[in-house]
Amino acid sequence: MRIHFKALAAPGFSNLAFSILSFSVLSFSGPALAADPPKPLFASDQVITFTLSGPIAGISRKPDAKPVPGVLKLTGSAPETLPVALSTRGITRRMKEICSFPPLRVEFTEKPGAASLFKGQKQLKLVTHCQSADKYEQDVLLEYSAYKLYNALTPESFDARLAKVEYTSEDGHAIATRYGFFLEDIDDVARRNGQKRLRGANRISQTQLEAGAAARFAVFEYMISNLDWAMTASPPGRDCCHNSRLVGAKDSTTDLTTVPYDFDYSGLVDAPYAVPPDGINVANVRIRRYRGFCQHNEQARAVAADLLARRAEMLRIVDQTPELSSSSRSRAARYLGEFFDEISSPDKVIDMLKTCLR
Repeated sequence: MRIHFKALAAPGFSNLAFSILSFSVLSFSGPALAADPPKPLFASDQVITFTLSGPIAGISRKPDAKPVPGVLKLTGSAPETLPVALSTRGITRRMKEICSFPPLRVEFTEKPGAASLFKGQKQLKLVTHCQSADKYEQDVLLEYSAYKLYNALTPESFDARLAKVEYTSEDGHAIATRYGFFLEDIDDVARRNGQKRLRGANRISQTQLEAGAAARFAVFEYMISNLDWAMTASPPGRDCCHNSRLVGAKDSTTDLTTVPYDFDYSGLVDAPYAVPPDGINVANVRIRRYRGFCQHNEQARAVAADLLARRAEMLRIVDQTPELSSSSRSRAARYLGEFFDEISSPDKVIDMLKTCLR
């Protein structure tokens, strides 16, 4: 998802205005929540296999289009067949001139049973290949690896479940078989952490962010070279924030954690359609630019030190991504290696932080 960052700069808004606005529209009540275990779909990293049938080839890409009926057939040791409704989602990848195969939303039209892998799921984002060429399937796998990298840093992150998906028409005619992945719902991310998703504001103040979490977010996005996000703002009419979501303790509008998603515009993935957002002057998405807040620089230095100590672990996560080609593994390892070399000394970390946002 890509938007214009100039629209989020909001020069007419001060931090105080942001704070007043967000405090006026975010409201929660009740005691602190107990942490929930992950739902069955996200309790394992084992690759699943299923068939998704429906009028996928001709599905409408209009934002207000009604979902179309489909069927999800899970194979393996516990097969099941579930009726679903399918619709397209996203912004850039929804456009046919960008992606011949659209990203999908899968809605369960009947409540999955108690023994179902999809127990507790209502609707899920399915991250799909953009085009038929093998490179685009590799892009999906690299984006999946980005989620796994962030999972390793914190449970306050979207989990992802990799799947080999056979797409067919209503009459069973084969359309494509490609890897994709389901993305965990943000409400489930919050429940796993004993938190609540915060809704109702499209802007907050940076002072409302939990400093360590904000620094972790910013350094991670720098590591994978993703510029397509915001921690404190979103387009008008949408919940904060752009390509991220806010969670926090119930009743609280401070110490908020921003949970990132949508990593296809990162340099790690390097999708053919990915370009730097408007207002950020870099030649391409492989060029890193730190965009964390300067007030969190102390915490960012601590995050960088932690990541440097976990270099082998981070590289191993990418190396162990299922079905990633040897060339994709090597290229990703080199790219992440450049980051670790860059933060290998305190002086180099200081250089990274020079472009922080005030």
